[in-house]
This record gives sequence, C-alpha cells and structure tokens, in this order.
Amino acid sequence: MSAEASARPRTILAWCLYDWASSAFPAVITTFVFATYFTQAVAPDPVTGTAMWGHATAVAGLCIAIIAPLVGSVADHGGRQKPWLAAFTALAVVACAALWHVRPDPAAATFALFAFAVATVAFEIATVFYNALLPKVAPPEMLGRVSGWGWGLGYVGGIVCLAILLVGFVQNPSPPFGLSRDAAEHVRVVGPFTAVWWVIFALPVLIALQEAGPRMAPGEALRRGLADLRGTAAFLRTRPDIAWFLLANMIYTDGLTTLFAFGAIYAAGTFGMALDEVIVFGIALNLSAGIGAFAFAWIDDRFGSRRTIAVGLLCLTAIGTALLLVESKTAFWILGVLIGPFFGPVQAASRSLAARMAPAEHRTQVFGLFALSGRITAFVGPAVLGTITYALDSQRAGMATILPFFLVGLALLWRKTGETAR
Repeated sequence: MSAEASARPRTILAWCLYDWASSAFPAVITTFVFATYFTQAVAPDPVTGTAMWGHATAVAGLCIAIIAPLVGSVADHGGRQKPWLAAFTALAVVACAALWHVRPDPAAATFALFAFAVATVAFEIATVFYNALLPKVAPPEMLGRVSGWGWGLGYVGGIVCLAILLVGFVQNPSPPFGLSRDAAEHVRVVGPFTAVWWVIFALPVLIALQEAGPRMAPGEALRRGLADLRGTAAFLRTRPDIAWFLLANMIYTDGLTTLFAFGAIYAAGTFGMALDEVIVFGIALNLSAGIGAFAFAWIDDRFGSRRTIAVGLLCLTAIGTALLLVESKTAFWILGVLIGPFFGPVQAASRSLAARMAPAEHRTQVFGLFALSGRITAFVGPAVLGTITYALDSQRAGMATILPFFLVGLALLWRKTGETAR
C-alpha cells in the first residue's frame, strides 16, 4: 500500500472534522441561539429584530456574491486552497468571538449585525475552499460518501455544541466562570465558545492535508483569476450542465437558507417555544439531519447526486406543507424531526454534484460560483417571507412562501444536464 493510500483515511477524517468545526456557526449563531437572543433581547422588538436580521443576512449574501467567484478563480491559479481556508476561518473566528460584546440593549444591535455579517461572509468563503478540497481527499467513486459523512459529522457537531451550551450555560442557574445571567453573559458566551470550538476542530485538516501542485506568485494568480472571472460567462456557455445546476441550486438553496434562518423564529413565535426549548428542538433536528446525511451518503454514490437531491426536495416539500397545517406543539415537534433527515442529503449531494461536474482546472472557481449561486438571491426568500408575514399578519403564511423555492429548484435541476449530473 502506498504512503498516500495509507494516509487517505486519516486525511478524509481530518477533512470531515472541518464540517464538525464550522457547524457550530450555523447551529449556534445563525439559527438556534444567537439569532433568537438578538430578536428577543437585543432588538427593540421581535418584529424589528427579524427585519434587521434579514437585512444583515442580505448584505452578507451580496458580499459573498461579489467575493466568492473572484477568490475562487485566484486560488485555482495559485495552486493552493488551504491557506485561503485558514485565512477566512481565522476571520470568522475573530468575528464570532466579538459577539461576546453584544449586550441585551438596542444600542448594541448595530455592532451585533456587523459582527454577524462579517462572520457569515468569512464562513461562506472559507466553505468555498473547504469544498474545493473534497476531490483532493476523496477518490471519484467516494465523493458522495465522503461529502455525506462530512455533512453528517457536521450535524453531530452541531448537536454536541448545542447540548454543551444548553446544559452548561443557558439552563444552568449558576453558569461557570462567574457569568452573569442578568447581563445575559450566559447567552453571550456562545460567540467565543463557537470561536474556540471552530479553532480546535479546524486544525486537523490544516495540519494533515498536504497540497501538491505548482505554486504561482500572488500577483500573477490575481491577474489570471480576474481574467478567468471575466470569462466566466463563456465558460458556462461551454458547460450548460453546470449552468443549469447552479441556477437550480440558487433557487432551492434560497428556500433552505430561509428555512434555516427563520425556523427557530417560527417555533418561538407560532408555537410559543422559549429559548431553551428552541435549543432542545435544534438538537433533535440536527440529530435527525445527521442521520439523514449519513444514511443517504451511499445512495449518492450508488444512484447519483441529482436523484438524491430530487428525493430530498420532494420530501422537504411534503413534510413542510404538513408543518404549516398543524396546530399543536407536539405535532410540530414530530414533523420537525421528520423533516430533518432530508436537509443534509440535499446539501451534501449538491456539494458532491459540484465536485463531480467541475473540471480540475476550474474546481475552486466552480465552487466559488456554487457559493455565489447559493447566496446571490439569498435576500429574496427572507424578503418574500417578511413581506407576506407582515401583509397577512401570519407567520404561517410567510413560511409557506418557502415551498415554491423547492419545487422550482427541482424543476430546473431535472433538465437534461449530461451524464456527470446524474
């Protein structure tokens, strides 16, 4: 057995651990804890807080749309993804740690939104380079499994992180380190806790992965990357399969992003869940999503990424419709846990599909476009949801606007896109 082959399992595990590391951000900051804290304790009122959070998310999405394709093109020519991964991870970690300073006071709202937006941009750009490393650690016949394992491990990481915060800080009547509940320090600690978590579990891939290939001077890489970026439209015309996939991903990811961003707010507002209940629900949802990501990983390699995404979107639409109709908290819990197993497969299979379709010489550029497609219209879902919620004075009506994103994305995905997109 070659040295490379013998090191591959360790390298795969190290790569998957980055999903575990970075999962703390969407689970703790974006969805279940800090977002709820901001709307309920920092913003002047929940409605205003929801609008402010949505605007910050939209601004971050615009920044990602501008930056991701450029840095992806530059990295393709520079020959390395790992230094970029390290740099943007460091920026995200610093921004998360800064959330400690967000007091339960409307005066802290601007700083909170700025730090959150910076962390979101850095998280998404770091993910571009992390995803682009997938074909370097997994052989072609295992792309689906390794992507699914990473996504599943990420959900488990989110569970563990949420559980530690719930038991150790949020519900603890005497939080450790002398944290003051009156000053909401037992909740504000989620920022630096996420930062430390991220650093610890990101180190394995930064240490273990050895990138081979030619290096290029930064100035030349930038020049060629800008040239490639200008030629993106021409590249996509030569690869309509990639173009259609990116368009489909743009639509259904908009629905997923909106569901993630407002799921906890919906649970709290419509079903009266307190913050600790929302966290417990988040743990259960992440557990079911992790099981789904692991279970569907082999299906991706066996039956194809495109079919895996399609099944996930159909199930999300069906169960999501039922979630909008139920009245009791118990029914919401049951259906919420049932919808979880289809989140991970859609995301993991989208990543493996992009890896299968991307030419090696354009790999990071394609993942930059992949990030762009997942963010360029990220404001649309929250804007439509917010507008309908306000106009009809109904969170249910607002959440119903998510379902068409899944169906339209599925219709676009199912166009003939070639054998590589099976």
